[in-house]
Amino acid sequence: MSGTFEAHTIAASVHGRYLIRSSAEEGPAPLLVGFHGYAETAEENLDALLELPGLAHWHIVAIQGLHPFYRSRSGDLGASWMTRLDRELAIEDNVRYVGEAVTRIKTQVEVAEPVVFLGFSQGTAMAYRAAAGSGHPSQGLIALGGDAPTEIFKGELDGFPRVLIGRGTEDEWYDEGKMQRDLDLLTAAGIEPATCVFEGGHEFTAEFYQAAGRFLNGL
Repeated sequence: MSGTFEAHTIAASVHGRYLIRSSAEEGPAPLLVGFHGYAETAEENLDALLELPGLAHWHIVAIQGLHPFYRSRSGDLGASWMTRLDRELAIEDNVRYVGEAVTRIKTQVEVAEPVVFLGFSQGTAMAYRAAAGSGHPSQGLIALGGDAPTEIFKGELDGFPRVLIGRGTEDEWYDEGKMQRDLDLLTAAGIEPATCVFEGGHEFTAEFYQAAGRFLNGL
């Protein structure tokens, strides 16, 4: 682009969406909140979460990113949590959005501890951010195939939940080095995460589902 210009931003209201699969039992129930990967939808994320074993008595929620788009080849709808453009503002918007969504969810279903955030791929960063700054105390965080956002380690992490990190041995995006960096950051913050390194790629697998189920049951 030629010439001189100034870039400005302006706050705007947009509508987000989330899906709820309520507990099969009446009364207060634990809450699992999921965050999808890049170009996925809340529907796809909910389908993945429903494969977790032993969660019939949990409320399960899938929150969709605020930035929908059409997948170029198929034309199907997907969504993203953010891009590099105005990233810091997008982080603020997303954390506020997730906090308001969980507040609304708690008026729609009766929630009891534990509350757990689960992120896959790009959604992993949102799960960390939700645990650190959504205003909703949580007892568990499950991160699959995505790294921890470094900005959360600049503040206090008192009360940060127990963490399970999952990685496929053939995952080229979330490789061994990135996982080790996250382990080092968490350990330095006084958090000792559990891990599940499984045979597979950038995906949910049966081995990971079993590990996540044990983690949730342990809460």
